[in-house]
Amino acid sequence: MSAPWNADAPLGKYLRRARRAGIEKTIVVPVIHRDYNEANARLARVIARHPRQLVGFAFVHARRDAGRIREMVGRAVSQWGFRGIKVHGAEAMPSREVCEAALHFALPVLVDVANRAEVIDLIAPAFPKVKFIIAHLGSFMDDWKAHQQVAYQLGRYPNVYADTSGVRRFDYLVEAVRRGGAGKVLFGSDGPWMHPGLELHKIRLLGLPSRQEARILGGNIASMLRQRPAAPAA
Repeated sequence: MSAPWNADAPLGKYLRRARRAGIEKTIVVPVIHRDYNEANARLARVIARHPRQLVGFAFVHARRDAGRIREMVGRAVSQWGFRGIKVHGAEAMPSREVCEAALHFALPVLVDVANRAEVIDLIAPAFPKVKFIIAHLGSFMDDWKAHQQVAYQLGRYPNVYADTSGVRRFDYLVEAVRRGGAGKVLFGSDGPWMHPGLELHKIRLLGLPSRQEARILGGNIASMLRQRPAAPAA
């Protein structure tokens, strides 16, 4: 309990704001936690209360959970219906074990590279069949170099995508769409601390054709999640 992102994240206010903004579904992940088996189980109980609105991604710590990541992800898929994996680079960057679990279960990996966009040049070509979603266009801390590098990577790697949450320098959103195309950019709200309506309005201000805007606002992630996760081996 040293900061909002590792203390508490009540969804009541966020869900009310999301409904008012016209957001029908939200991908949710646990807050930073000492035990992601426990955190993922808690998240599953939250999703069970809002099954039509929430979709879960399993959080793993690439170092601390080493040796059991496939087991953790398999449990999240088979028991709770989770649809992706989340890794935070401030804890540990995605490992081969994380990427192999994503490949095995046919899941996207949402990764906050915490300004270190160069990591994408390692993982994306090594696992070309894994879809990597780069949170905050590479930086929640307003690192323009990371934003710029991720915009280039969207065009370079077919399996790299980026979300728009918390990106304050608007021109880098423009650049991401220009270099990667609307099919490589996903709307993100970073709730509950950011207002989803405000984050949504940034996408509207891009002034894209309606079909391209619709892809960013849900079409891209819906297409990604249509691929059903593979069942864990018995």
